[in-house]
Amino acid sequence: MGRRAILGGTAAAAALAASGFQAAPALAGPAGRKTVRLTVMGTTDLHGNVFNWDYFKNAEYDDSAHNDIGLAKVSTLVSAVRHRLARERRTPQPLLLDAGDTIQGTPLAYYYAKIDPITGGHVHPMAAAMNQIGYDAAALGNHEFNYGLDILRKFQRQLRFPLLGANAQDWTTNLPVFPPFVLKRVRVPGGGSITVGILGLTNPGTAIWDKAIVDGKIRFGGIVEQARVWVPRVRAAGADVVIVSAHTGMDLSSSYGDALPFPENAAGLMAEEVPGIDAVLVGHAHVEIPERFVTNKQTGEQVLLVDPLKWGMRLALMELDLEKVRGRWKVVGRHGQVLNANTVEADPAVERLLKKDHDTVVGYVNSKIGRNKTAMSAATAAWEDTAALDFVNFVQADAVSKAIAGTPEAALPVLAIAAPFNRAAAIPAGEVSVRDVAGLYIFDNTLVGVTMTGAQLKDYLEYSARYFKQVTGAGPFTPDQVTNAPTETAPKGTPDYNYDIFGGLTKPLVYDIDIAKAPGARITGLSYDGKAVAAEDKFVVAVNNYRQSGGGNFPHIKSAPVIYNRQVEIRQLMIDYVTAKGEIDPATFASTDWKLTANGTPVVVSAG
Repeated sequence: MGRRAILGGTAAAAALAASGFQAAPALAGPAGRKTVRLTVMGTTDLHGNVFNWDYFKNAEYDDSAHNDIGLAKVSTLVSAVRHRLARERRTPQPLLLDAGDTIQGTPLAYYYAKIDPITGGHVHPMAAAMNQIGYDAAALGNHEFNYGLDILRKFQRQLRFPLLGANAQDWTTNLPVFPPFVLKRVRVPGGGSITVGILGLTNPGTAIWDKAIVDGKIRFGGIVEQARVWVPRVRAAGADVVIVSAHTGMDLSSSYGDALPFPENAAGLMAEEVPGIDAVLVGHAHVEIPERFVTNKQTGEQVLLVDPLKWGMRLALMELDLEKVRGRWKVVGRHGQVLNANTVEADPAVERLLKKDHDTVVGYVNSKIGRNKTAMSAATAAWEDTAALDFVNFVQADAVSKAIAGTPEAALPVLAIAAPFNRAAAIPAGEVSVRDVAGLYIFDNTLVGVTMTGAQLKDYLEYSARYFKQVTGAGPFTPDQVTNAPTETAPKGTPDYNYDIFGGLTKPLVYDIDIAKAPGARITGLSYDGKAVAAEDKFVVAVNNYRQSGGGNFPHIKSAPVIYNRQVEIRQLMIDYVTAKGEIDPATFASTDWKLTANGTPVVVSAG
């Protein structure tokens, strides 16, 4: 297979049939008018996935829905669509777009950003795979900035297609620092061409989540506000069709609350408020939307929105029917669907291309770095104190404590905050590998140290405790009966990563969470080293950069004085700790310091 290779006819037809493809009904245009169908394929939130592989489990990827992941699977679907359309008469060549969050999320992505960074000359696996498949354009995601601007710019130069971000703007001039849009002229069989304008928009939350990287360099305008600026310019540049590739979710919500004047998830609002958009490739929220229509308030035209989930699990198809109206192409029909990657085999050309990179990373994550005396699991960490989360908090607090030695804050009690990112994570007893440790901390967050008062600590814990649903008794309950409560900023349920657990370094921080009480009045018995925490008490708190910069909109943390910020990844600190010590001994850091109660009675939660 070459860069734009296609499957054979029988194989292509079988692949599409298996993937759930449904041919949209043909549009019967008025007599004398030429009607053609333009297909735009799309992916989003690939997060470093090329292979159908779980590096933390060292096995093929699988989940409860038996999804498959990765660009190798996507490539097979793309080839099948291209082959089918190549056989149809009067059908333009399809386009292929991505809506961002490409270079972060797996050990494969981490390895070529931090262990053997692409700034040294290696081609990023995601760039190599996307070039092989033949993308036409991609939008920036917020996670593109995680590894710094040097890595991002190198990745951009390695791509054979533009990386778009109209609202990533120079701090001083407000001009875009990435191409805002691209025009693609698509030939129409039988003569002529359609000019497709592709506008890229990224998430304004980057200003919070990667503040240390972008502050003073790049500012991020609102999705709706910058679409108002750029959609008319794309039209004025000659676009017959305007597609927005937007790294923003469909429905209005913001994990950062009112910390920014722009909503995090604004694709639907953009379609409703900004005239001139024909379709939107939606991303960021990791939600599958095969087809949704929003009516633009000004024009009355429908806008098609499609979100192909995440990690290459789905391929979006946006099908636009066009007619010539007064010499210009106009969209007169819209259809959307998603194809399932678990129905096809991986493209062997993509697998061959990246096999060496994959094998290198598999070897790295499976390398042994120490021993663990007692098995630890995060399976129940969302509702009970576990050694697994105590380990994360211990490493964070220990690193900050050592870093502030000799400073005025060195005499303060040191605490740490961790969230149950990955309930599937576990560190076995016996030999421990990089992947065992890394599985406890699946994000590339860096460590920050701040100071907080006792009153602020109490407020923070109350906010975190909104994660739990209110109950009337002590149970027993299943986990879903008490966790992931909906809130105004998370109407579909608070994710595990927005529930924070505190731990003390040398002395215990003890508290109960009374979930029979209403949110805001749940924290009881808050004490440090056996003494009730007073409002004026002062603590050093180790926290990740996502939370400290405003992610989750937790109170006080964003404005808390920063006393440590060396931008060291927490996951790497954990790996370094095990490597240096040669062992993990839970007895040195694990204790039960918090619990769920209902009117003072311990709550019973049973997962099985």
